[in-house]
Amino acid sequence: MTEALDVRCDPAPGGWTCRVTVGGPGAPTSHDVLVSAADLARLAPGAEDPDDLVRRSFAFLLAREPKESILREFDVSDIPRYFPEFEREIAAG
Repeated sequence: MTEALDVRCDPAPGGWTCRVTVGGPGAPTSHDVLVSAADLARLAPGAEDPDDLVRRSFAFLLAREPKESILREFDVSDIPRYFPEFEREIAAG
């Protein structure tokens, strides 16, 4: 992955709202990602905030599609609908 990622997560009711900017070739793209406290506990046990989970989630997505194809707004729990292997691969680290 050659894209540069900027991730900023802010607390929101029940979890976090993360703003992700993906750089690299072409114009940067921006994405809003919701992460619930339950998703963080399931996908990144022991993590206090979702920054690393969101970075790993974007690495996973960028390995499969160009940044321009990633939804501009989504919940991290939506990813397995498109990529069923997501949770298994994220849990494997």
